[in-house]
Amino acid sequence: MDRVARLASERAVVVFTASNCSMCDVVTSLLGSLGVNAAVHELDRDPRGREMERELARRLGAGAVRGGTPTVPAVFVGGDLVGGTNRVMALHLAGELVPMLRNAGALWL
Repeated sequence: MDRVARLASERAVVVFTASNCSMCDVVTSLLGSLGVNAAVHELDRDPRGREMERELARRLGAGAVRGGTPTVPAVFVGGDLVGGTNRVMALHLAGELVPMLRNAGALWL
């Protein structure tokens, strides 16, 4: 099993970030305000961060490699890749994020 998959399955919600990424802060703050205790992995502080970033780019699609879709934040819920900031915010605004988090066991209420 690759490192991203292993880390993504360690908790109900896992977020791959970079320490200098303001949108990563937005996503982790949103999740925290909803009561989620996500595992957060800062790729730029991990010795294998570049390798994991390439894997995330592959999972997110070719656009991520060439500067299209950013690779961070990358949010996993229940071990499945949900996406980045746009996807998480769209789910939240549509009222679909909280039920998804509940189903994954990330929220108790």
